[in-house]
Amino acid sequence: MINSKSVTVWVSNNRITDPTGGGTGFVSSFFLYEGWIMQQYKTIGKKAADEFTEQRSRFIGYVCPVKNEEEALAFINDIKKKHWDARHNVYAYVLREGGIQRYSDDGEPHGTAGVPVLDVILKSGVTDAAVVVTRYFGGILLGAGGLVRAYTKSARLALEAGNIITMKVCNVCRITCDYNQYGRLSGLIPSCGGVVDNTDFGENIIIEFHISPENYGSFTKQLADITCGSIEPEITDEDFFEME
Repeated sequence: MINSKSVTVWVSNNRITDPTGGGTGFVSSFFLYEGWIMQQYKTIGKKAADEFTEQRSRFIGYVCPVKNEEEALAFINDIKKKHWDARHNVYAYVLREGGIQRYSDDGEPHGTAGVPVLDVILKSGVTDAAVVVTRYFGGILLGAGGLVRAYTKSARLALEAGNIITMKVCNVCRITCDYNQYGRLSGLIPSCGGVVDNTDFGENIIIEFHISPENYGSFTKQLADITCGSIEPEITDEDFFEME
């Protein structure tokens, strides 16, 4: 379900404490628009990882879709436990919830690690995502510029591996029909751009599906045409779904 009291967020270096220790970040101040709903956003489709070696240092970039700080911190801590012997576990995450953006250099020189990772996330337009870049030091100092380039590259590789997707707000709908009508209706929904989520075969058939608002009008018109107006869809909710 989507909260109709959505917010846009941005602000100026409102510092916060890193709950995992050693990190910095900020929470954006926000403007509140009653009744305004974000129509779509980009996020990560799956948990993934990729790596490369630079001057004998091994950089492993991890990415994970997250919905809140609890999930983000759990992911970060899992990577830290997995790579407890690494020199650095740099991270950044961006959330729709509260407009939160946080990062940690985890011991690297200030501004050379966490900020570049956060910058990659922000420039990609992705939200509800956490990135951790693990570095195993290879004995050769990369310098400030080299570190920025390496952490930037690792974050980009991680996002690419995680497959950036677009989530769009959709109407969650339900229709009830008899068995004679089911064949035509089950074909009509996908032909209008909808996706069937569940079908319950009882005395009658209940089809639950989601469809974008821009396709909903065309769907209801075609539904009325093929059923002579005997069936009307019920909108039960609104939510975000991955859509082409």
